[in-house]
Amino acid sequence: MPNTHTNPFDQHGYRCRLEWGRRGARAAAERGDVLVVVDTLSFSTCVVTAVQHGASVYPCAYDEDPAALARRVGGEVAIGRLDDPATGLFSLSPLTFLAATEDTRIVLRSPNGATCSRYAPQVPYLFAGTLLNAAAVAGVVDQVLSMTEHNVTVLACGERWTTPSEDGELRFAIEDALGAGAILARLPYDQSPEARFCASAFQAAAADLAAIIRECGSGRELYERGFGADVEHAVQLNAYDAVPVMRAECFTRWIG
Repeated sequence: MPNTHTNPFDQHGYRCRLEWGRRGARAAAERGDVLVVVDTLSFSTCVVTAVQHGASVYPCAYDEDPAALARRVGGEVAIGRLDDPATGLFSLSPLTFLAATEDTRIVLRSPNGATCSRYAPQVPYLFAGTLLNAAAVAGVVDQVLSMTEHNVTVLACGERWTTPSEDGELRFAIEDALGAGAILARLPYDQSPEARFCASAFQAAAADLAAIIRECGSGRELYERGFGADVEHAVQLNAYDAVPVMRAECFTRWIG
């Protein structure tokens, strides 16, 4: 029977929830949930790759100045995928972060994952999760939930249409739904119908995961722009064990 909570959209009564986009991130923060930010192509994949190699990543929302943040923290600004590689070592191409080291501080600007990460001060924990580290981040979330009364929202960031429209900016991105589902499928707690649907979608797609993401809109876009290798890197399920957690403005490796 449906619950009678005053807000039917907040997935009240479940320990695991699924939300979409910046509005979903804000809703999770207002509830005080643990938040897992999933932006598969490519913010979360960049962060996980960088942190796996020891780096610290400072997310920068699109309405913030990355150069000013880099000066303040002593970091390097990641350039755009299509920018001249001579202008920066790191970019929104996650393969560039294979060159990161323990001394690397990277300012990473993006309209989706980085912007959603600004809610870190308002939540108990904020993690970056994606297909690369789904099992690892689920394990840490399980640990946190088992020791506290916190709930978790796994956030599929989605994409933003490049052309503004009165119909809205959010583009539902299946690569983010599948990344979120890969995490939710490993969490042994009561899940909202939204979360269960997402986990089930991942389980149904798991056998053909790489091909599905390769052929989805976001995957095709990157292939057409010459960044197919980024897609192939992003679809490596559970290849990494690093769990980036946001502390003091930056993502670093969770050590418990």
